Amino acid sequence: MSQLARDSKVKQLLDKQKFNEKEIAKMTDSQIEYYHWLYFVDSCYDYM
Repeated sequence: MSQLARDSKVKQLLDKQKFNEKEIAKMTDSQIEYYHWLYFVDSCYDYM
C-alpha cells in the first residue's frame, strides 16, 4: 500500500477513535486495510 493510502486510512481510523496512534504505529499494512474495511466499507448484507 502506498504511504498516501496508508495515511488516509490511518487518519480515518483515528478520527473514528477506534485505535490510538501507538496501536496503529505497530500495525502492518494488512491490519490497517482490514480494520479500515471492517469499519468503513458497507456491504449489502449490513442492511439485511
